[in-house]
Amino acid sequence: MNDISWKRVVLETPFAGDIEANLTYARKCMADCLKRGEAPFASHLLYTQEGVLDDTIAEERERGIKAGFAWGEAASKVVVYTDRGVSVGMQLGIDKAQNSGLPVEYRSLAEDPAQGTESEKE
Repeated sequence: MNDISWKRVVLETPFAGDIEANLTYARKCMADCLKRGEAPFASHLLYTQEGVLDDTIAEERERGIKAGFAWGEAASKVVVYTDRGVSVGMQLGIDKAQNSGLPVEYRSLAEDPAQGTESEKE
């Protein structure tokens, strides 16, 4: 195993809207982070699993957002993948990072940004 200096990052991708397509996209983004030597954390992939939290229930969604923010305190930066747009939830994460002085990096998986599709914005 090589000696990569793993950096903890918070992954921001859309969840709401076309959930299945957004989950597939988020997994690709997570793989991209790992290829870069980053250890990504994606609260929207973890906390929205069946039996954990229901994103359609406001109190549970809020609980998941706050838990994600708590993990963000240990991150070196927030990475925002923009091929499917920036949702309201993603913007909350971006704002929290900026208010906390955490760097925010914008990325795209598409070589041609025009190939990305816009997600439904909450």
